[in-house]
Amino acid sequence: MSTLTIRSTVNSAAGSASFLGRKLAAALLTLIGLATVVFLMTKIIPGDEAQVVAGESATPEQVEEVRRQLGLDRSAPAQYIDYLSKLLHGDLGTSSSTMQPVLSDVMSRLPGTLELVVLAMVIALSVAVPLATFAAARAGGGFDKVSRVGAIVAFGLPGFWLALILQWILGAKLQLLPISGRISVGIEVPRRTGMTLVDSVLAGNFAAFSNAFQHLILPATVLAVSVLAQIFRVLRADLLRVRNRDHMTVAKAKGVPPFRLWTRHALPNATGPLLNIVGIEIGMLVGAAVLVESVFGLSGVGDYLSNAVSRKDITAVIGSVTVIGVIVVATNFVVDLLQLAHDPRLRTNRKAQ
Repeated sequence: MSTLTIRSTVNSAAGSASFLGRKLAAALLTLIGLATVVFLMTKIIPGDEAQVVAGESATPEQVEEVRRQLGLDRSAPAQYIDYLSKLLHGDLGTSSSTMQPVLSDVMSRLPGTLELVVLAMVIALSVAVPLATFAAARAGGGFDKVSRVGAIVAFGLPGFWLALILQWILGAKLQLLPISGRISVGIEVPRRTGMTLVDSVLAGNFAAFSNAFQHLILPATVLAVSVLAQIFRVLRADLLRVRNRDHMTVAKAKGVPPFRLWTRHALPNATGPLLNIVGIEIGMLVGAAVLVESVFGLSGVGDYLSNAVSRKDITAVIGSVTVIGVIVVATNFVVDLLQLAHDPRLRTNRKAQ
């Protein structure tokens, strides 16, 4: 192995370690910031946390006992340190409405939410990527103008309104799709992963899979619309940015057909920004699931959080927000790893242009 090759390998390893170190430090700082904000929320939210946990009918003595058990009689710094210690051990407290550990409640509902989010992202990418590529290839044309206006409209559509409209038209009027629930009553699927579609396949029950898929189409579509619009706008702009690069000029000179030119030469070079927006939007989708799961009667983290708010279950609310925040941070770190694998410039400490 030549000296140049060895030096290149060492530089690449050093660049990768430096990039990962920065991203890992940023993720840890974000998690600490999230924990701090969540802790402050427990102090800012109106109401007595001990009273909520003890119940409205509790006597003052019982409330004080609960306060002592929760450590609320200690100083704020001591409570903060205790809170961080519990987080490190996966202790998010006990829900006052279910009387179960919040982490256990959330984790039992998380697979359903992730299933919905993944399906929504698949729908968004399946529509946005070909639309953006087609629009960029015909920049300034009629299709490009119409699609850009459509993306702006789609991005501004209120999710709650869109959910009700789709339920009314496709569910109530045309009766094409179910409007609530995760699967029809009477259809049983052994619970293994918590994801109905996956569990149906594992059980070999493809009738149940079809039924569950139909139940998820409407909520996943509602979630996908605004994400689809955002992906379209970002990807189209980046495709237009790379169309005048040298490799595109050379490909045109060689007579590469337009379809192959955009799908094989332009699109792969726009993957970096696409990965970034997908990572950001997945986190947004988990948060948006709060509304969608409530409207469509789906059991998930969003539905759990919505019920916790209505029942004034502060511990469950804070725990749910914490889990959602961790998912967002973890997703973005995974995207950073994919970026590192995709872009060799990151491995040599060179900023992508």
